[in-house]
Amino acid sequence: MVERTETLERIFEQIEEFRQEVIRLQKELTLRVALGPENGGTGEHEKALYIRGLLEALSPELIEEIRAPDPRARDGYRPNLVARWEGGRSGPGIWVLSHSDVVPPGDLSLWEADPFEIRVAGDRIIGRGVEDNHHGFISSYVALKAILDLGLKPARKVGLVVVADEETGSQYGLEYLLKHHARYFDKEDLIIVPDGGNEEGTMIEVAEKSMLWIRFTITGRQCHASTPHKGRNSLFGAAKLIVALQALKEQFGLSDDLFSPPISTFEPTKVEANVPNVNTIPGRDVFYVDCRILPQYEVDLILKTSKEISAKIADELGLEINVEPIYRQDATEPTSPDAAVVKALAGAIRLVTGKEAKPMGIGGGTVAAFFRKAGLPAAVWCTMPDTPHQPNEYCLIPNILTDAKVFACLYLNVT
Repeated sequence: MVERTETLERIFEQIEEFRQEVIRLQKELTLRVALGPENGGTGEHEKALYIRGLLEALSPELIEEIRAPDPRARDGYRPNLVARWEGGRSGPGIWVLSHSDVVPPGDLSLWEADPFEIRVAGDRIIGRGVEDNHHGFISSYVALKAILDLGLKPARKVGLVVVADEETGSQYGLEYLLKHHARYFDKEDLIIVPDGGNEEGTMIEVAEKSMLWIRFTITGRQCHASTPHKGRNSLFGAAKLIVALQALKEQFGLSDDLFSPPISTFEPTKVEANVPNVNTIPGRDVFYVDCRILPQYEVDLILKTSKEISAKIADELGLEINVEPIYRQDATEPTSPDAAVVKALAGAIRLVTGKEAKPMGIGGGTVAAFFRKAGLPAAVWCTMPDTPHQPNEYCLIPNILTDAKVFACLYLNVT
Protein backbone atom coordinates (compact mmCIF):
# COMPACT_ATOMS: atom_id res chain seq x y z
CA MET A 1 0.00 0.00 0.00
CA VAL A 2 1.31 3.46 -0.91
CA GLU A 3 1.78 5.67 2.16
CA ARG A 4 0.24 9.08 2.39
CA THR A 5 2.78 11.80 1.74
CA GLU A 6 3.00 15.20 3.36
CA THR A 7 1.84 16.77 0.08
CA LEU A 8 -1.17 14.48 -0.07
CA GLU A 9 -2.12 15.32 3.51
CA ARG A 10 -1.95 19.04 2.66
CA ILE A 11 -4.32 18.46 -0.24
CA PHE A 12 -6.68 16.43 1.96
CA GLU A 13 -6.71 19.24 4.51
CA GLN A 14 -7.50 21.73 1.74
CA ILE A 15 -10.39 19.56 0.57
CA GLU A 16 -11.80 19.41 4.10
CA GLU A 17 -11.90 23.23 4.05
CA PHE A 18 -14.31 23.10 1.12
CA ARG A 19 -17.45 22.22 3.10
CA GLN A 20 -19.04 25.65 2.56
CA GLU A 21 -17.85 25.64 -1.03
CA VAL A 22 -19.68 22.34 -1.60
CA ILE A 23 -22.88 23.85 -0.20
CA ARG A 24 -22.47 26.96 -2.35
CA LEU A 25 -21.88 24.93 -5.49
CA GLN A 26 -24.89 22.72 -4.80
CA LYS A 27 -27.05 25.79 -4.31
CA GLU A 28 -25.96 27.40 -7.58
CA LEU A 29 -26.19 24.21 -9.65
CA THR A 30 -29.62 23.28 -8.29
CA LEU A 31 -31.06 26.75 -8.97
CA ARG A 32 -30.10 26.37 -12.63
CA VAL A 33 -32.77 23.89 -13.69
CA ALA A 34 -31.49 21.72 -16.55
CA LEU A 35 -34.33 19.71 -18.05
CA GLY A 36 -34.21 18.29 -21.56
CA PRO A 37 -37.09 18.84 -24.01
CA GLU A 38 -38.43 15.32 -23.35
CA ASN A 39 -38.85 16.34 -19.73
CA GLY A 40 -40.52 19.66 -20.43
CA GLY A 41 -37.42 21.87 -20.41
CA THR A 42 -35.31 23.81 -22.89
CA GLY A 43 -31.93 22.23 -22.19
CA GLU A 44 -28.88 22.68 -20.01
CA HIS A 45 -27.65 26.10 -21.17
CA GLU A 46 -27.77 28.10 -17.94
CA LYS A 47 -26.10 25.40 -15.87
CA ALA A 48 -23.48 24.71 -18.54
CA LEU A 49 -22.60 28.43 -18.65
CA TYR A 50 -22.14 28.49 -14.88
CA ILE A 51 -19.98 25.36 -14.92
CA ARG A 52 -17.89 26.78 -17.74
CA GLY A 53 -17.11 29.77 -15.53
CA LEU A 54 -15.96 27.44 -12.75
CA LEU A 55 -13.71 25.50 -15.10
CA GLU A 56 -12.23 28.61 -16.73
CA ALA A 57 -11.29 29.94 -13.29
CA LEU A 58 -8.95 26.93 -12.94
CA SER A 59 -7.07 27.96 -16.11
CA PRO A 60 -7.32 24.82 -18.24
CA GLU A 61 -5.09 24.43 -21.26
CA LEU A 62 -8.20 23.50 -23.24
CA ILE A 63 -11.86 24.29 -22.76
CA GLU A 64 -14.48 23.78 -25.44
CA GLU A 65 -18.25 23.85 -25.64
CA ILE A 66 -19.49 21.21 -28.06
CA ARG A 67 -22.98 21.98 -29.31
CA ALA A 68 -25.12 19.02 -30.30
CA PRO A 69 -27.85 20.25 -32.68
CA ASP A 70 -31.34 19.85 -31.18
CA PRO A 71 -34.08 22.03 -32.74
CA ARG A 72 -36.32 21.48 -29.71
CA ALA A 73 -33.82 23.08 -27.32
CA ARG A 74 -33.05 26.72 -26.64
CA ASP A 75 -30.96 28.21 -29.45
CA GLY A 76 -31.22 24.89 -31.29
CA TYR A 77 -28.50 22.96 -29.47
CA ARG A 78 -27.50 21.10 -26.31
CA PRO A 79 -24.25 22.20 -24.59
CA ASN A 80 -21.43 19.77 -23.71
CA LEU A 81 -18.23 20.94 -22.01
CA VAL A 82 -14.71 19.53 -22.27
CA ALA A 83 -11.81 20.94 -20.21
CA ARG A 84 -8.27 19.63 -19.89
CA TRP A 85 -5.26 20.39 -17.72
CA GLU A 86 -1.98 19.02 -19.09
CA GLY A 87 -0.30 18.41 -15.73
CA GLY A 88 2.75 16.17 -15.72
CA ARG A 89 3.47 13.07 -17.75
CA SER A 90 3.13 10.44 -15.05
CA GLY A 91 1.12 7.57 -16.48
CA PRO A 92 -2.00 7.69 -18.68
CA GLY A 93 -4.38 10.61 -18.61
CA ILE A 94 -7.59 10.62 -16.61
CA TRP A 95 -11.06 11.77 -17.62
CA VAL A 96 -13.97 12.29 -15.23
CA LEU A 97 -17.37 12.66 -16.85
CA SER A 98 -20.51 13.97 -15.16
CA HIS A 99 -23.80 15.25 -16.58
CA SER A 100 -25.60 18.56 -16.22
CA ASP A 101 -29.22 17.54 -16.84
CA VAL A 102 -31.62 16.35 -14.15
CA VAL A 103 -34.99 14.62 -14.07
CA PRO A 104 -38.22 16.45 -13.19
CA PRO A 105 -39.13 16.57 -9.49
CA GLY A 106 -42.31 14.52 -9.97
CA ASP A 107 -45.13 14.89 -7.46
CA LEU A 108 -44.34 18.15 -5.64
CA SER A 109 -46.54 17.14 -2.69
CA LEU A 110 -43.95 14.50 -1.82
CA TRP A 111 -41.20 17.10 -1.43
CA GLU A 112 -40.69 18.84 1.88
CA ALA A 113 -39.70 22.07 0.12
CA ASP A 114 -38.97 23.54 -3.33
CA PRO A 115 -36.94 20.86 -5.17
CA PHE A 116 -34.76 23.50 -6.84
CA GLU A 117 -33.78 25.36 -3.67
CA ILE A 118 -31.44 23.23 -1.58
CA ARG A 119 -31.95 22.59 2.11
CA VAL A 120 -29.04 21.71 4.37
CA ALA A 121 -29.73 19.49 7.38
CA GLY A 122 -26.48 18.63 9.14
CA ASP A 123 -24.36 16.79 6.58
CA ARG A 124 -27.30 16.30 4.24
CA ILE A 125 -28.02 18.51 1.21
CA ILE A 126 -31.51 18.03 -0.22
CA GLY A 127 -32.69 19.05 -3.69
CA ARG A 128 -33.26 17.78 -7.21
CA GLY A 129 -29.96 16.87 -8.83
CA VAL A 130 -27.73 17.19 -5.75
CA GLU A 131 -26.75 13.53 -6.02
CA ASP A 132 -27.59 12.90 -9.67
CA ASN A 133 -25.24 14.33 -10.80
CA HIS A 134 -23.96 17.43 -8.99
CA HIS A 135 -22.16 15.15 -6.52
CA GLY A 136 -20.00 13.69 -9.28
CA PHE A 137 -19.08 17.04 -10.81
CA ILE A 138 -18.36 18.76 -7.49
CA SER A 139 -16.15 15.99 -6.10
CA SER A 140 -14.04 15.82 -9.27
CA TYR A 141 -13.89 19.62 -9.51
CA VAL A 142 -12.90 20.44 -5.92
CA ALA A 143 -10.20 17.75 -6.01
CA LEU A 144 -8.54 19.59 -8.87
CA LYS A 145 -9.20 22.98 -7.28
CA ALA A 146 -7.49 21.88 -4.06
CA ILE A 147 -4.37 20.82 -5.95
CA LEU A 148 -4.20 24.02 -7.99
CA ASP A 149 -5.03 26.30 -5.04
CA LEU A 150 -1.92 24.98 -3.28
CA GLY A 151 0.24 25.93 -6.23
CA LEU A 152 0.67 22.32 -7.29
CA LYS A 153 -0.27 20.60 -10.51
CA PRO A 154 -1.58 17.13 -11.39
CA ALA A 155 0.97 14.44 -12.13
CA ARG A 156 -0.92 13.46 -15.27
CA LYS A 157 -3.25 14.96 -17.84
CA VAL A 158 -6.65 15.58 -16.23
CA GLY A 159 -9.86 16.16 -18.15
CA LEU A 160 -13.33 17.05 -16.90
CA VAL A 161 -16.32 16.49 -19.17
CA VAL A 162 -19.86 17.67 -18.43
CA VAL A 163 -22.42 16.32 -20.88
CA ALA A 164 -26.06 17.04 -21.66
CA ASP A 165 -28.93 14.62 -22.20
CA GLU A 166 -27.79 11.80 -19.91
CA GLU A 167 -31.26 11.38 -18.42
CA THR A 168 -33.00 10.90 -21.77
CA GLY A 169 -30.67 8.74 -23.82
CA SER A 170 -27.44 10.73 -24.44
CA GLN A 171 -28.12 11.29 -28.14
CA TYR A 172 -27.18 14.94 -27.61
CA GLY A 173 -24.57 14.19 -24.96
CA LEU A 174 -21.84 11.58 -24.78
CA GLU A 175 -23.09 9.68 -27.82
CA TYR A 176 -22.72 12.84 -29.90
CA LEU A 177 -19.34 13.59 -28.33
CA LEU A 178 -17.91 10.16 -29.15
CA LYS A 179 -19.30 10.25 -32.68
CA HIS A 180 -17.87 13.66 -33.58
CA HIS A 181 -15.05 14.33 -31.09
CA ALA A 182 -13.64 10.95 -30.12
CA ARG A 183 -10.13 12.36 -30.58
CA TYR A 184 -10.18 13.59 -26.99
CA PHE A 185 -10.10 10.07 -25.56
CA ASP A 186 -7.49 7.33 -25.77
CA LYS A 187 -7.97 3.68 -24.84
CA GLU A 188 -5.05 4.01 -22.40
CA ASP A 189 -6.80 6.82 -20.50
CA LEU A 190 -8.47 6.18 -17.17
CA ILE A 191 -12.15 7.08 -17.60
CA ILE A 192 -14.39 7.46 -14.56
CA VAL A 193 -18.11 8.25 -14.46
CA PRO A 194 -19.12 9.29 -10.89
CA ASP A 195 -22.80 8.52 -11.41
CA GLY A 196 -23.40 5.32 -9.46
CA GLY A 197 -22.15 3.53 -6.39
CA ASN A 198 -23.06 2.48 -2.89
CA GLU A 199 -23.07 3.98 0.59
CA GLU A 200 -19.66 2.54 1.48
CA GLY A 201 -17.97 3.72 -1.71
CA THR A 202 -16.81 0.17 -2.40
CA MET A 203 -18.66 -0.60 -5.64
CA ILE A 204 -16.78 -0.04 -8.88
CA GLU A 205 -19.33 -0.59 -11.65
CA VAL A 206 -17.85 -2.36 -14.66
CA ALA A 207 -20.92 -3.90 -16.34
CA GLU A 208 -24.53 -2.96 -17.05
CA LYS A 209 -27.64 -4.79 -18.10
CA SER A 210 -29.40 -4.17 -21.38
CA MET A 211 -32.18 -1.59 -21.19
CA LEU A 212 -35.50 -1.87 -23.00
CA TRP A 213 -38.49 0.43 -22.57
CA ILE A 214 -41.71 -0.85 -24.13
CA ARG A 215 -44.97 0.98 -24.79
CA PHE A 216 -48.12 -1.15 -24.81
CA THR A 217 -51.18 0.40 -26.48
CA ILE A 218 -54.44 -1.45 -25.86
CA THR A 219 -57.34 -0.51 -28.11
CA GLY A 220 -60.91 -1.68 -27.48
CA ARG A 221 -64.23 0.09 -27.85
CA GLN A 222 -65.42 2.92 -25.60
CA CYS A 223 -68.97 2.81 -24.22
CA HIS A 224 -71.14 3.80 -21.27
CA ALA A 225 -70.20 2.04 -18.04
CA SER A 226 -73.79 0.87 -17.58
CA THR A 227 -73.67 -1.10 -20.85
CA PRO A 228 -70.29 -2.86 -20.80
CA HIS A 229 -71.55 -5.47 -23.30
CA LYS A 230 -71.51 -2.77 -25.98
CA GLY A 231 -67.80 -2.07 -25.62
CA ARG A 232 -64.43 -3.69 -25.05
CA ASN A 233 -62.72 -2.46 -21.90
CA SER A 234 -59.14 -1.50 -22.70
CA LEU A 235 -58.31 -0.89 -19.04
CA PHE A 236 -59.30 -4.44 -18.14
CA GLY A 237 -57.08 -5.62 -20.99
CA ALA A 238 -54.19 -3.50 -19.73
CA ALA A 239 -54.55 -4.87 -16.21
CA LYS A 240 -54.67 -8.44 -17.43
CA LEU A 241 -51.66 -7.87 -19.68
CA ILE A 242 -49.60 -6.35 -16.87
CA VAL A 243 -50.21 -9.48 -14.81
CA ALA A 244 -49.47 -11.77 -17.76
CA LEU A 245 -46.16 -10.04 -18.40
CA GLN A 246 -44.93 -11.25 -15.02
CA ALA A 247 -44.17 -14.49 -16.88
CA LEU A 248 -41.07 -12.73 -18.23
CA LYS A 249 -39.50 -12.99 -14.79
CA GLU A 250 -39.80 -16.76 -14.83
CA GLN A 251 -38.92 -17.33 -18.47
CA PHE A 252 -35.80 -15.17 -18.20
CA GLY A 253 -34.90 -16.10 -14.66
CA LEU A 254 -31.12 -16.51 -14.73
CA SER A 255 -29.13 -14.97 -11.89
CA ASP A 256 -25.68 -13.40 -12.05
CA ASP A 257 -24.02 -12.37 -8.80
CA LEU A 258 -21.87 -9.77 -10.57
CA PHE A 259 -25.01 -7.61 -10.75
CA SER A 260 -27.13 -5.95 -8.10
CA PRO A 261 -29.92 -7.00 -8.25
CA PRO A 262 -28.63 -10.29 -9.73
CA ILE A 263 -31.68 -10.92 -11.94
CA SER A 264 -33.37 -9.35 -14.95
CA THR A 265 -36.23 -7.01 -14.00
CA PHE A 266 -39.45 -6.24 -15.89
CA GLU A 267 -41.40 -3.47 -14.17
CA PRO A 268 -44.60 -1.69 -15.32
CA THR A 269 -44.12 2.03 -14.74
CA LYS A 270 -45.85 4.90 -16.54
CA VAL A 271 -49.59 4.89 -17.36
CA GLU A 272 -51.15 7.46 -19.69
CA ALA A 273 -54.54 8.99 -18.89
CA ASN A 274 -57.58 7.41 -20.52
CA VAL A 275 -61.14 8.68 -20.07
CA PRO A 276 -61.69 11.73 -17.81
CA ASN A 277 -64.93 10.54 -16.20
CA VAL A 278 -65.91 7.57 -14.05
CA ASN A 279 -68.96 6.42 -15.98
CA THR A 280 -67.23 5.68 -19.29
CA ILE A 281 -65.50 2.43 -20.16
CA PRO A 282 -62.24 3.34 -21.88
CA GLY A 283 -61.44 2.23 -25.40
CA ARG A 284 -57.73 3.02 -25.29
CA ASP A 285 -55.10 2.50 -22.60
CA VAL A 286 -51.35 2.95 -22.74
CA PHE A 287 -48.76 1.76 -20.24
CA TYR A 288 -45.00 1.22 -20.24
CA VAL A 289 -42.64 -1.46 -18.98
CA ASP A 290 -39.01 -0.84 -18.03
CA CYS A 291 -36.83 -3.93 -18.67
CA ARG A 292 -33.27 -4.32 -17.32
CA ILE A 293 -31.93 -7.50 -18.87
CA LEU A 294 -28.89 -9.58 -17.99
CA PRO A 295 -26.36 -9.68 -20.85
CA GLN A 296 -26.95 -13.44 -21.16
CA TYR A 297 -30.28 -12.71 -22.90
CA GLU A 298 -30.87 -11.16 -26.32
CA VAL A 299 -33.06 -8.07 -26.20
CA ASP A 300 -34.86 -9.20 -29.37
CA LEU A 301 -36.01 -12.32 -27.56
CA ILE A 302 -37.51 -10.28 -24.72
CA LEU A 303 -39.37 -8.14 -27.23
CA LYS A 304 -40.59 -11.17 -29.19
CA THR A 305 -41.90 -12.84 -26.02
CA SER A 306 -43.65 -9.64 -24.92
CA LYS A 307 -45.44 -9.51 -28.27
CA GLU A 308 -46.49 -13.16 -27.96
CA ILE A 309 -47.94 -12.60 -24.50
CA SER A 310 -49.77 -9.51 -25.76
CA ALA A 311 -51.20 -11.34 -28.77
CA LYS A 312 -52.62 -14.02 -26.51
CA ILE A 313 -54.41 -11.44 -24.33
CA ALA A 314 -55.64 -9.58 -27.41
CA ASP A 315 -57.18 -12.73 -28.88
CA GLU A 316 -58.75 -13.70 -25.57
CA LEU A 317 -60.44 -10.33 -25.00
CA GLY A 318 -61.07 -9.18 -28.57
CA LEU A 319 -58.69 -6.24 -28.26
CA GLU A 320 -55.94 -4.80 -30.40
CA ILE A 321 -52.57 -4.53 -28.65
CA ASN A 322 -49.59 -2.74 -30.13
CA VAL A 323 -46.15 -3.42 -28.63
CA GLU A 324 -43.56 -0.77 -29.42
CA PRO A 325 -40.00 -0.41 -28.10
CA ILE A 326 -39.37 3.28 -27.37
CA TYR A 327 -35.83 3.01 -26.00
CA ARG A 328 -33.22 0.31 -26.31
CA GLN A 329 -29.62 0.02 -25.18
CA ASP A 330 -28.04 -3.38 -25.56
CA ALA A 331 -25.44 -4.38 -22.99
CA THR A 332 -21.88 -3.76 -24.13
CA GLU A 333 -18.70 -5.70 -23.41
CA PRO A 334 -17.94 -5.01 -19.73
CA THR A 335 -14.84 -3.27 -18.48
CA SER A 336 -12.41 -5.93 -17.29
CA PRO A 337 -12.01 -6.16 -13.50
CA ASP A 338 -8.28 -6.09 -14.26
CA ALA A 339 -8.45 -2.86 -16.28
CA ALA A 340 -6.06 -0.11 -15.27
CA VAL A 341 -8.90 2.23 -14.28
CA VAL A 342 -10.40 -0.36 -11.93
CA LYS A 343 -7.05 -1.07 -10.25
CA ALA A 344 -6.23 2.62 -9.91
CA LEU A 345 -9.64 3.40 -8.41
CA ALA A 346 -9.42 0.50 -5.97
CA GLY A 347 -5.96 1.62 -4.88
CA ALA A 348 -7.04 5.24 -4.36
CA ILE A 349 -10.12 4.16 -2.37
CA ARG A 350 -7.95 1.93 -0.20
CA LEU A 351 -5.48 4.76 0.38
CA VAL A 352 -8.16 7.28 1.37
CA THR A 353 -10.65 5.11 3.29
CA GLY A 354 -8.89 1.82 4.04
CA LYS A 355 -11.77 -0.04 2.36
CA GLU A 356 -11.55 -2.72 -0.30
CA ALA A 357 -13.62 -1.88 -3.37
CA LYS A 358 -14.68 -4.53 -5.85
CA PRO A 359 -15.95 -4.55 -9.45
CA MET A 360 -19.69 -5.13 -9.88
CA GLY A 361 -22.53 -4.87 -12.41
CA ILE A 362 -25.74 -2.85 -12.05
CA GLY A 363 -29.24 -2.79 -13.47
CA GLY A 364 -29.34 0.93 -14.13
CA GLY A 365 -27.81 2.30 -17.29
CA THR A 366 -25.05 4.91 -17.30
CA VAL A 367 -23.19 6.72 -20.04
CA ALA A 368 -20.23 4.45 -19.36
CA ALA A 369 -21.92 2.06 -21.79
CA PHE A 370 -21.12 4.47 -24.63
CA PHE A 371 -17.45 4.52 -23.68
CA ARG A 372 -17.36 0.73 -23.56
CA LYS A 373 -19.11 0.45 -26.91
CA ALA A 374 -16.37 2.67 -28.35
CA GLY A 375 -13.68 0.36 -26.95
CA LEU A 376 -12.79 2.70 -24.07
CA PRO A 377 -12.73 0.94 -20.69
CA ALA A 378 -14.66 3.01 -18.14
CA ALA A 379 -15.58 2.59 -14.51
CA VAL A 380 -18.56 4.06 -12.68
CA TRP A 381 -17.97 4.99 -9.05
CA CYS A 382 -18.93 7.34 -6.26
CA THR A 383 -20.03 7.18 -2.62
CA MET A 384 -23.77 7.72 -2.50
CA PRO A 385 -26.95 6.93 -0.52
CA ASP A 386 -28.63 6.18 -3.88
CA THR A 387 -31.54 8.63 -3.94
CA PRO A 388 -31.61 9.70 -7.64
CA HIS A 389 -35.08 10.41 -9.09
CA GLN A 390 -36.68 10.18 -5.64
CA PRO A 391 -38.55 12.99 -3.87
CA ASN A 392 -36.26 14.74 -1.38
CA GLU A 393 -33.18 13.50 -3.22
CA TYR A 394 -30.12 14.14 -1.08
CA CYS A 395 -26.36 13.76 -0.88
CA LEU A 396 -23.96 13.79 2.05
CA ILE A 397 -21.23 16.41 2.29
CA PRO A 398 -18.66 13.99 3.82
CA ASN A 399 -19.18 11.66 0.84
CA ILE A 400 -18.39 14.44 -1.63
CA LEU A 401 -15.25 15.41 0.28
CA THR A 402 -14.09 11.81 0.57
CA ASP A 403 -14.66 11.22 -3.13
CA ALA A 404 -12.69 14.39 -3.86
CA LYS A 405 -9.74 12.93 -1.96
CA VAL A 406 -9.94 9.78 -4.06
CA PHE A 407 -9.93 11.88 -7.24
CA ALA A 408 -6.98 13.88 -5.91
CA CYS A 409 -5.01 10.65 -5.50
CA LEU A 410 -5.84 9.69 -9.06
CA TYR A 411 -4.89 13.12 -10.41
CA LEU A 412 -1.54 12.82 -8.62
CA ASN A 413 -1.08 9.20 -9.74
CA VAL A 414 -0.76 8.11 -6.11
CA THR A 415 -2.69 4.85 -5.72
